[in-house]
Amino acid sequence: MIRYITSRPLWFNILVAIGIIVIFFLIFMLSLNWITRHGESKTVPAVTGKNLNTVQEQLSDAGFELVIQDSVYYDSIPPGTVIRQVPEADQVVKVNRTVYVIINRFVPPDIEMPNLVGYSIRNAEMTLENLGLRLGDTVSRPDFAKNSVLEMLLGGRTLKPGDKIKVGSRIDLVVGGGLGEEDMKVPNLVGMTFSDARALVESSGLSIFLVPPGPDVTDTSNAFVIWQSPAPLRDDGVQVRIRPGQMIDVRISATPPAKDTTNNSPQLPE
Repeated sequence: MIRYITSRPLWFNILVAIGIIVIFFLIFMLSLNWITRHGESKTVPAVTGKNLNTVQEQLSDAGFELVIQDSVYYDSIPPGTVIRQVPEADQVVKVNRTVYVIINRFVPPDIEMPNLVGYSIRNAEMTLENLGLRLGDTVSRPDFAKNSVLEMLLGGRTLKPGDKIKVGSRIDLVVGGGLGEEDMKVPNLVGMTFSDARALVESSGLSIFLVPPGPDVTDTSNAFVIWQSPAPLRDDGVQVRIRPGQMIDVRISATPPAKDTTNNSPQLPE
């Protein structure tokens, strides 16, 4: 074969090479329609609003490939629902084209719980809505900070700012209801453990504020209340009264306090 080629004039070999190239070019051009399926096109079906499993089967039967381009989350839409498609429905395209879709996520994403304590109920609701959260039940508790958020709850569990929660969660709020109309006797907390004192105060509709303890206190809950303000009795022995929503300040210590046996008013340690 090599001898045959080399025995021919150069111009002959050039003509043969050009002829081969032309033949391959003609074959390619004639088969181009078959390769690209020229003239074969289909209408893109409408898949927006349908479940992903249904959409995958529908597109496959119609000769299209499905690719999930992105996902977002709306708690008002069933998980796996197609929210957007590209190309859009009823567009005429070639077969074997890809349809890109954006779906609603199957699992809600996590976000950090904002700090709503001190917000008005209206501002708290707007903040929750902007973050994709929902306002649940609001519970009123006597407190001088009327209509302000005192506590955030999720399923009965107290939330702290920064806690991870799911988008779409229902957040319950404890809101200050103002001071109660009827007053009550100031409870004597001195000598009680802080956990017991706090339970008693909160069950009475009051608030408790813990003055930062000294270095001797390693277990706050089991430390003893050694001082409170207001005290249960005045210096002249008259009972002090307080209204729901007001606050009692306390100090605690690792050792039990001494009490004044004449009027049961607490005595500060020396």
